[in-house]
Amino acid sequence: MNAKRNRDIWDPLIPSGQDMSRARAVPQTPQTRAPAYRLAYDDADFLCREELRPVRLQLELLKPELLLQERGIKSTAVLFGGARIPEPGGIAWAAKNETQRRNLEENARYYEEARAFARRCSEYSMSTGGDEFVVVTGGGPGVMEAGNRGAVDVGAQSIGLNIVLPHEQAPNEYVTPELCFNFHYFAIRKMHFLMRARVIAVFPGGFGTMDELFESLTLIQTGRMERVPILLFGRDFWSKAIDLDFLAEQGTISPGDAELIDPVDSGEEAWEVVTRFYGI
Repeated sequence: MNAKRNRDIWDPLIPSGQDMSRARAVPQTPQTRAPAYRLAYDDADFLCREELRPVRLQLELLKPELLLQERGIKSTAVLFGGARIPEPGGIAWAAKNETQRRNLEENARYYEEARAFARRCSEYSMSTGGDEFVVVTGGGPGVMEAGNRGAVDVGAQSIGLNIVLPHEQAPNEYVTPELCFNFHYFAIRKMHFLMRARVIAVFPGGFGTMDELFESLTLIQTGRMERVPILLFGRDFWSKAIDLDFLAEQGTISPGDAELIDPVDSGEEAWEVVTRFYGI
């Protein structure tokens, strides 16, 4: 009997995967080898056509969402930060000169703070069933690795939202394999970062980190997203990288907009902000 039950719903239709196998098993002829004969959903060349971009956008939104739902993940703790920041004692592999090497090695302390904050979020997550405050990072090295590693420290699951780049590296080894996703579209990836966010922790980083920070701030400032704690790790770093007082003086942001951000310097300090905000 080919009929099956899917989530307690009777479904007598043949699964699409079964038809894929059947279509691939047909005799090889000029007709069956022609691209036109391929099933549309089993034709990578067709799916990658420019006209199919809306479909690919939908698929990138849908696939991680379905898998996160199936995993029962209700909320996340988001960690943004530089891929170039090494582990303390590690090599500043991204340094292009001596000044960068020295500064990256000094900023390695944020690797430990990211790991510590992720550990605190994951400890709370584990104490409440493992489906709240699940750590999510960009899945790569540096601060991202530290975040996933902090979850592993306490036996918790964590998410990695990787993206294909010209200098792509493999996902860091601490991401839960079943929650290790890969994206083509930055916009859809950023949506997944924020769709379950209960807290956003931002560590020193470059253009990508700042893009993610300001995307989050814009959504909250404009009322398109509920307010959640936005933690800026490294008062000294961010006071030099972004001058919010200057923006307020110029009138390009409101005087109270800077209050959307909580500057912190350590994982423990950051977790105290979260516990006060949510009354944990």
